[in-house]
Amino acid sequence: MANFFNNFPATFYTNSDTSNSLDTVTNIIARFGFESSLKENSSGFYKYTVKDSDTPEIIASKFYDNPERHWIVLLFNDIIDPQFDWPLKSDTLITYINDKYSANGANNSPTPQTGIQWALDTDNVESYYKIVTRKLSGVNVDNKTIVEKIKIDANTYTNLSVTTRTLTLKNGKTVTESVSKTKQTYYEYEVESNDLKREIKLLKPEFVPSVVEEFKRIISPS
Repeated sequence: MANFFNNFPATFYTNSDTSNSLDTVTNIIARFGFESSLKENSSGFYKYTVKDSDTPEIIASKFYDNPERHWIVLLFNDIIDPQFDWPLKSDTLITYINDKYSANGANNSPTPQTGIQWALDTDNVESYYKIVTRKLSGVNVDNKTIVEKIKIDANTYTNLSVTTRTLTLKNGKTVTESVSKTKQTYYEYEVESNDLKREIKLLKPEFVPSVVEEFKRIISPS
């Protein structure tokens, strides 16, 4: 990331309210972004799952032959803060969870727990869900299953009945609908949230040269 700000324009900065002297500094608040239409156009990007060993620099080197093009990886995915918006490595995630919930565990009487123990405890629920599974079957029909996961509150969860019913449609096909429920611990929530960050989009390499030129033109127009 060392060379990223080299193209940014300079601006003047006053050290204090009483000083008349001006310093020349890099204008790091200048911004560049991608059109939403480009980010949503599937012909312009690849889907990629970030591995534990990946960093934006490693991915940029692998796909764009230049680690300094890490900013393309980040900005194309609307990642402003690489420290918190980029997926954490597995061991770092464990440390993060332990630190985040340490106060909860320490205050959990009568037996104090570490943060990770508290987050793993099935008695400590972050979310409740209703799971609706629908399976279509019949002659000349591929067995298609649709699963819908709906977040609900604790009271609804408690009173929700687990059921299964089969409906016969006019065309003779059948739909089997099952309703179940599940709970999510804080540990599961943090892991799922982190895993969602692993699914990113990578701008196709053939578009990179024009993007780099446009970046330079916008950031440093002079």
